[in-house]
Amino acid sequence: MNSKGKKENMPYVNRELSWMDFNSRVLEEACKKANPLMERMRFLGITASNLDEFFMVRVAGVMEQVASNYSTRDPSGLTPAQLLPMLSDKIHVFADRQYSCFGRSVVPSLKKHGIRFLTPDRMDGTQKEFISDYFDKVLFPVLTPLAVDKSRPFPMLANKSLNIAVRLKGKGESYFAVVQVPGGILSRFLRLPSESGYDYVLLENVIIYKLPELFELNDIRSTCTFRITRNSDLDIDEDTEDLLMEIQKSIKKRKRGKPVRLELSKKHDAETEKFLKEMLEIDDSDIYEATGPLDLTFCTKFASLPQFTGLCFRPINPVYPPADFWGYDDIFEAIREKDRMVHHPYESFETVVDFVKTAAEDENVLAIKQTLYRVSGQSPIIGALIKAAENGKQVTVLVELKARFDEENNLKWAKKLEEAGCHVIYGLSGLKTHCKILLVVRRDEDGIRRYVHMGTGNYNESTAKVYTDIGVFTCREPYGSDASSLFNVLTGYSRPPEYNRFIVAPDGIREFFRRMIEKEIENAKSSLPCGITAKINSLVDPETISLLYKASGAGVTVRLIVRGICCLIPGLPGHSENITVHSIVGQLLEHSRIYKFENAGDPKIYMGSADWMQRNFDRRVELVFPIEDEQLKQRAFGILDLLLSDNTNTRVMDSNAVYHSTDRRGRLPCSCQVEFSKAAQAAVKKLGAEKPPAYEPVQRPAARDGSQ
Repeated sequence: MNSKGKKENMPYVNRELSWMDFNSRVLEEACKKANPLMERMRFLGITASNLDEFFMVRVAGVMEQVASNYSTRDPSGLTPAQLLPMLSDKIHVFADRQYSCFGRSVVPSLKKHGIRFLTPDRMDGTQKEFISDYFDKVLFPVLTPLAVDKSRPFPMLANKSLNIAVRLKGKGESYFAVVQVPGGILSRFLRLPSESGYDYVLLENVIIYKLPELFELNDIRSTCTFRITRNSDLDIDEDTEDLLMEIQKSIKKRKRGKPVRLELSKKHDAETEKFLKEMLEIDDSDIYEATGPLDLTFCTKFASLPQFTGLCFRPINPVYPPADFWGYDDIFEAIREKDRMVHHPYESFETVVDFVKTAAEDENVLAIKQTLYRVSGQSPIIGALIKAAENGKQVTVLVELKARFDEENNLKWAKKLEEAGCHVIYGLSGLKTHCKILLVVRRDEDGIRRYVHMGTGNYNESTAKVYTDIGVFTCREPYGSDASSLFNVLTGYSRPPEYNRFIVAPDGIREFFRRMIEKEIENAKSSLPCGITAKINSLVDPETISLLYKASGAGVTVRLIVRGICCLIPGLPGHSENITVHSIVGQLLEHSRIYKFENAGDPKIYMGSADWMQRNFDRRVELVFPIEDEQLKQRAFGILDLLLSDNTNTRVMDSNAVYHSTDRRGRLPCSCQVEFSKAAQAAVKKLGAEKPPAYEPVQRPAARDGSQ
């Protein structure tokens, strides 16, 4: 078997079908009546945005393979032509469940709390007058009805835009027009005047109600709300002389990609559907009829309205500063004393932001080097790096322009960094740079010292509030030396070195995990302590799965915590009796990657940016690093133990690859996310920390675009 191959007859779940199972687990949270109402809406919105991206990339890819007659079987044994109808069937069932959840469960629950979505036929006179006034003053000037006839072709509609097809009566036959719902510039939902409770109307229903004013000289026969999802996977020529220009061109192509899904409102006539099918050149199997409002992503914004905070989860408030940094006026002094760990969002990401801000202002800091994969729209990290460059420090930033769906945002920041005098690298040809590392070179009293931050998640203070991730600070020389070597590889033509501590893809991570799993197998055969525990987002790589099956057969206990895609099947006789698979889907998105090996009684633990997928091992720059400080090791072991103790947000996969909620009979409820938050709060309280931070962070500089 080669390094990327699959053992014959190895049990393996198709990756796309496994992803749909993951989104189903998210949908279960939307259906769970024990969850707060607005959180159920939020989960529903997440399933919709997840599915959008899945269509734009994964389903579109399978469709392209079928169209090109690609017939190679995937590791599960399916050809694209076999997979596509299975996937279509599964998505149709899923979409029906989404709308059943919305219409039969969420909407009635909203009504019980005095929250209603009304259509004009259910409004009183005051409300109808209100939407008419809104239409005249706000909507009418924005709308542009687009007629479709022999002289006016069907318009190029934006990906994921919401539209209304209008069938009009003509001389002898019907003709059509399209009206786009301006959801990108106006709120999708509008608050109505109401004597009690909260009444809302969706924008498309206001437009449909007032369509006769847009088509005064025509007889409207029918209307149909519809939405297109397009193939949006960028095909980037990385051999181009100007990668920035190539990515900008590819982003424009994304908006014109081939339609891969057509969503229609349930009440539409056959003639309108036939018209849309012909115009969009789409098959029946790619049409999805919705029994509720199209584009349920609006649920996420609706759930965030301030008047409904009482219907949300109790917020997890990050402690600041975290216990590991409490009592230090000098963050560099804290790191010099010992390695430090921060667990987000239970402990504030502001600690990382402060590290960069302090380095930007510290006169003893000579250089800052950092990788950026996904950053926020108003990134304080970027602001600090710009400030550092303006202060004369050497600032080198690798901005990964190929981070999917963040290309435009990253392009903007890359240009701002360059304008400020930073040395910007735009990723590596043929590879995505996905590692999370920050290096600060400082002149200390005893000489030059390198301070390093390594993480499992992005340098993004927005997602750090809802993604669970871990960051480690150290100034140990082997780590500093490795960090310098890694940046030399990223910014120049240096060969990958022999690292002291780092394990780096694409040259070393596959071999590292292979070696570590094989070692546990040998320990089992020698009756030595053995075991593997891994917390990852996805498990797809066939070779790794084969090795885990081999480990199970040798008697190694394998405990996997896999949030999303898992192609391995646990509990199969002769393959995986000793493997368990947990998936945690809860208030926060589990994102950290942690890997533990029992190592004959001397447990080793690692963290990093890599999931167990071919792309992470072979097509990305990834970083995995060991935790060596004894206190931090024990803390990391405790994190894994608590994750495995969760019986509130956890589902366990059975030998049929079906997930089930954990059995809580006779056990007290345990939500690992709530317990992590309690532990962080308790650790700070024990130290006597008050609200004011122990060290004063440097004030964030004004953004260069004028925003604050």
